[in-house]
Amino acid sequence: MDNFSFYAPTYFEFGKDAENKAGSLVRRFGGNKVLIHYGGGSVVRSGLLERVKKSLEAEGITYVELGGVMPNPRSGLVYKGIDICRQEGIDFILAVGGGSTIDSSKAIAAGAVYDGDFWDFYEGKSVTKALPVGTVLTIAAAGSEGSPDSVITKEEGMLKRGASGEAYRPKFSILNPELTQTLPPYQTACGITDIICHLYERYLTNTKNVETTDRMIEGLILAMVEEGPKVILNPNDYEARANIMWAGMMAHNNSCGVGRSQDWISHNLEHELSAKYDCAHGAGLAVAMPAVFTYELSHDVNRFAKIAVRVWGCQMDFDNPEVTAKQGIERLKQFLISIGMPKNFAELGAKEEDIELLAYTACYGDGNGSGNVYGFIKLEQKDVEAIYRLML
Repeated sequence: MDNFSFYAPTYFEFGKDAENKAGSLVRRFGGNKVLIHYGGGSVVRSGLLERVKKSLEAEGITYVELGGVMPNPRSGLVYKGIDICRQEGIDFILAVGGGSTIDSSKAIAAGAVYDGDFWDFYEGKSVTKALPVGTVLTIAAAGSEGSPDSVITKEEGMLKRGASGEAYRPKFSILNPELTQTLPPYQTACGITDIICHLYERYLTNTKNVETTDRMIEGLILAMVEEGPKVILNPNDYEARANIMWAGMMAHNNSCGVGRSQDWISHNLEHELSAKYDCAHGAGLAVAMPAVFTYELSHDVNRFAKIAVRVWGCQMDFDNPEVTAKQGIERLKQFLISIGMPKNFAELGAKEEDIELLAYTACYGDGNGSGNVYGFIKLEQKDVEAIYRLML
């Protein structure tokens, strides 16, 4: 295990009706004038937004609203939010929604206190200062409610990139599993897929002797395999929803990733797919993961065989562990298909003729990239093209 520092100070309020505490939590963490940031009509139709506003009003907290966050959140709305924060004297941002809303809120929070272009943070500049952010979570997926990370799509060139910094960790996050019960099965499945991928990206490590975090990751994936089908069949299964919601946070606040190198190739390659085709992030990951893992397999057959046995129930072939490893990848793929996820490029709406451009953008971005994608293994453009072809 490698040396590490880990500090994750987000305060969590978990359970039924927890959103009614939004006002008192904003007050507790120093907010006086709030930007409420949210997406489309679901938080309005459900009455959630109104409950949150009443909670703020009960604490005497004033607020300004900014809706319109889209899946794969866009830079244009971030710029609008930054302008509002500066004009209105906003001192706290409250994200009401899923990972896209939280990521957009984080970008606004950093940009509002920065003299330059917020996109600098998404091209490698460290995030060291931001307005405080709180969240009211409506989908278990991205884990942004507990993480120091944010992903935004730049509309000029449709580049999807991430930024990270401890200033991005929410001051508090409200997690009420009831708020996820109205999600369509497809969105629920996309969230489960994203959670599983966050766990795999940490599991695929070149660091030795990390059994504690290996077991944590394996246990969380097993929980998704058990709880996921329950909510697909019965969206109102509160207990299953609760387990998934907490797993989503645990999968990405990095408590499972400390002291070990990590992968993130599946995410990097998927970002090009959702930026170009505007597919759901989880759906893109469902197609990307089996292809990436197949390509990476020979780098550490035993690691893939271990998770195949411990999570997917495969029998270890000691004479040929590659057989076991491949079985594990196939069982992952079949599980994702069973909960309604796509299995190939065509089902995503992706096109074979775009592969060369997708690979170039993954490696070089808008011309500033290194030419490589780094993770469990190092990829050149030709390797990335080969992985995209495995997705066909």
